[in-house]
Amino acid sequence: MKTKDQYIESLASELKEWSAQIDLLTAKAENSIADVKLRYEEDLDALRAKQHEAAKKIKELEESSGDAWQTIKETVDSVWDDLRAGVASVASKFN
Repeated sequence: MKTKDQYIESLASELKEWSAQIDLLTAKAENSIADVKLRYEEDLDALRAKQHEAAKKIKELEESSGDAWQTIKETVDSVWDDLRAGVASVASKFN
């Protein structure tokens, strides 16, 4: 089982990678035709919202004390799964 610090480090690393993917997808969307661009922008806005939620959860983990982080971990895992699926879904639309 990972320690709290290892878990946070892993999440932060993954969030950084997703942020780079979202930036790349944003750049691709900016080069799309207008109607397609609008559709992608909506998807990307939803991803940004999920990204911000994930960042908030990392902050909650950092601020948790003792074993409280284990309780927060379940919510974080759910947010992470949602963001992971969202990034994969939008990325597949660009391929």
